[in-house]
Amino acid sequence: MSIRKAGKVRVRRAPEDARANILAAAEALLVERGPLALKLADVATAASVANASVIHHFGSIDELHAALMERMVSQLVAEVLAIADQGGGREDQQEAVFHALFEVFERRGAARLAAWLELTGEWRRMTHIRDAVQSVVIRRASFGDVDPAQALDLVMISVTLAMGAGLFGHALAELVGKPPGHAREVAMDMLRVFHAEQVKA
Repeated sequence: MSIRKAGKVRVRRAPEDARANILAAAEALLVERGPLALKLADVATAASVANASVIHHFGSIDELHAALMERMVSQLVAEVLAIADQGGGREDQQEAVFHALFEVFERRGAARLAAWLELTGEWRRMTHIRDAVQSVVIRRASFGDVDPAQALDLVMISVTLAMGAGLFGHALAELVGKPPGHAREVAMDMLRVFHAEQVKA
């Protein structure tokens, strides 16, 4: 079913589908133009919905920002846990997890969104991250080569380095005359060393 208004056809979706559509549009804006583009009118236009629809499903633009961050983190955690469940060599799993992490924070804009939430004081809305981190820590510690405290340190350093690369890695590499992916590779090398040290400890 659709609603025709002012020459446009808007599709009437189930609530979950409507939320997913708005979040997908917001993520596309984030990747293309950064967190400053995540304004009510811009997101509504990108999602082909009315401004009121965004408010109806999220309550406020700040809640939309938090919901988008939650979705990106949830998708990342699901991917990380799926990699862990695939079996295979531990080093191959580790590399796949590192690449998934940097892909989300660097190329899909999660680093910029997280920084925006921090700078605007909205980071307190991200309570879901605690549960997400805990699920990864429990799964990583289950391998038996690190304890939960070490697994938590691995997660924290991984996210911190991915955040740094996602926020300023590309610009810094360009400023010092290095290839675009240089900061990412340096950060991943640091992760490999830290991981090896934690496993030996």
